[in-house]
Amino acid sequence: MDRDSTKFKIKLGLFIAGGLTLFVIAIFIIGKQKNLFNPVFNLTTNFHNVSGLQVGSNILFSGINIGTVDNIIIINDSTVKVDMIIKKNVHQFIKSDCKADIGSSGIIGDRVLIITHGSMKAPLAINGQKIGSIEPVETDAIIASLEVTAGNAAIISNQLAKIMIKINNGNGTLGRLIQDSTIAENINQTIVNLKKSSRGLDENMNAIKENFLFKGYYQRKIKAAQKAKDDSEVVKPKN
Repeated sequence: MDRDSTKFKIKLGLFIAGGLTLFVIAIFIIGKQKNLFNPVFNLTTNFHNVSGLQVGSNILFSGINIGTVDNIIIINDSTVKVDMIIKKNVHQFIKSDCKADIGSSGIIGDRVLIITHGSMKAPLAINGQKIGSIEPVETDAIIASLEVTAGNAAIISNQLAKIMIKINNGNGTLGRLIQDSTIAENINQTIVNLKKSSRGLDENMNAIKENFLFKGYYQRKIKAAQKAKDDSEVVKPKN
């Protein structure tokens, strides 16, 4: 009997010790999340829609966790009040014109409250101060916009496919231009004729320059151009 009683007492003692250990660990974890063991100050802000933000969500500043959401209260049908607990050691960076924004810890991560940077000349936020907010963009609105964009892309892709089919079949001006070799040859011949005409025009201009009626005119033009070049070289500053 004494041996059984001793074993029972040992088991009971271990059970109590384990329970106390788990209780202390739980208190430490909860206290760390709630910043119960660190000096803190409070801020508050209002949103029309908190977009999934919850009590206990992290508060970030410059990507660093500086506090937690302490309470979320519905004030009326268009206003939701969010109370924040902020670590005291970052108070020197939180200005009165900082704003609260709701974001995500990842692409599909938990919602977090983000405090933006304030201006350098603004005073520090005081304990209990209400700061401005930036309304979050709803996920449903983003998805709806993406659906509209995807629908437009599908329509454009379908229209381009129809155009390419017509071109490949030789329909339309561009299709005939690509598929009909006669049109391509005519275009090539037109380009050749234009080159010949250009050469003929150059020859005519040279002939006019050599004509005694126009020779003096072109010589005066050449002398005037040379004189203007010489004058510009004379006035050019020396290094």
